[in-house]
This record gives sequence, structure tokens and C-alpha cells, in this order.
Amino acid sequence: MHISLAAEPLFHLYGFTVTNSLLASFITSILLIIIAVLVSSKLNKKPGRFQTIVEVIFIFIIDLAESVGGKKARDFVPLVLTFFLFILLSNWLGLLPGFGSIGFNEIEEGHTTFVPLLRGATADLNTTLALALISVFAIQYYGVAKLKLGYFKRFLNFSNPINFFVGILELISDVAKVISFSFRLFGNIFAGEVLLAVITSLVPIIAPLPFFGLEIFVGLIQALVFSMLTLVFIQLATIEHGEAPGLDRPMARKEVEHGT
Repeated sequence: MHISLAAEPLFHLYGFTVTNSLLASFITSILLIIIAVLVSSKLNKKPGRFQTIVEVIFIFIIDLAESVGGKKARDFVPLVLTFFLFILLSNWLGLLPGFGSIGFNEIEEGHTTFVPLLRGATADLNTTLALALISVFAIQYYGVAKLKLGYFKRFLNFSNPINFFVGILELISDVAKVISFSFRLFGNIFAGEVLLAVITSLVPIIAPLPFFGLEIFVGLIQALVFSMLTLVFIQLATIEHGEAPGLDRPMARKEVEHGT
């Protein structure tokens, strides 16, 4: 049984180190591109099974986004959907046979070490950290795009000591988002892979099946949590001071009309 916290380097390309998790990220991206091309090239008014599955996913994310942020949340759906699909596919690909089990041996400091060719992309902290940075950068980008320079009053507000202190907390909160996003996703996926590796090494037949089912569910939930938290934070970043979030949602309008 081989368990490594860090991704293992496979080869160097023009001075750039390619790790097994980075290779898995490339495979995930290529698969998503192929799926997008296939769907866009065969769109029909009467969808087949494949198109129906894709449309169901799109409608689910759009409805979920609108329930959180109203109609204007549709502007953020492409980013949120990209996060969801990439993380979901990365999580599930890491469960396939061959990930973590097919590789080669190399001698390091006099010891033979097994290096797997593929490792789940989201089981590498580098990947989840990159996703977290993109998410937090997108939050700042949409906030500035909507509120212009007024967005920075969220962090630098000298109107009174309380607002200044709240601005400092907001700045710390945005930095903490990077840590929270990256370690939550990495911790859940890496822990799941370790659990599967231990169970498979002890009882390789039948016993791991319930845990595979659990990890499929966890992979879905983690993709959904990451993408929805990104949506919520973007929604909050684009709200002007004093504006009620999500007031354009149908349910929110009914609550306001009935005074609830």
C-alpha cells in the first residue's frame, strides 16, 4: 500500500514538472472539452439520452443559482458550473481502477518507492489551492465589476472605528476563504482515497464496495459545496450596502409581500 501526501513528479517538460495529479487534471480537462464539443455539435430539439443528462445538470445548477441569488445569478452560472463539473469529474475519476495502483518503482535514497502514474487531481493540495485562488479572485472581480471603486469600501472604511474594524475582518475573511476552500476539498477527497486504499489492502473483494458508494456521494457533495459557496460569496460581493440579498427571488418577493 502506497500513501503519499504530496503528488509525485513523473517527468519534466521544458523545465516544468509534471506530477501524477497534474496529469489527471489534464485528462479531466480534455474529457470536459470533448463532452462540450460533442454536446454543442449535436444539439437537437428532441434531445437524446446524452443531451438530456447534460440539460438536466445545466437546469439543476441554474435553478439552484437562481434560488440563491435570483435572476442576476445567471451571470455567474458559467463559472459555477465549470467548478462543479471539473471538481465532480476529478473526484470520480480518482475512484477508477488504475488511479493510485498503476505505476512504476524508483529508487530514492537507497529505498524503492512506488510512484503511481495517476492520482486524483483534487487529492492534491496544489490543485485545490489553485481552484480556491481562482474562486476568491472571481469574487473580487465580480465585486469590482459591479460596484467599481465602491467595492473597496468593504475593506477600507474610515467612517467610524466600527466600520474600520469590520473592514479588517472582511479582509481576513477573504484570505481565510482560500484556506477553507482548498483544505476542505483536499481533506475530504484525500481522506477518502486513504480509506479506500486501507480497506482494499485488508479485504480486496466486496468489502470496499460500500465505501466506493460513499466516496461517489462525497465527491458529488464536495463539488456542489465548492461551487455553491463560490456563488454565494460572489452574490454577497456584488450587493451594495443596504441592499437585501436575493430580493429578486420569487420566494423572497412573497416573503416581503406578506411581511415575513
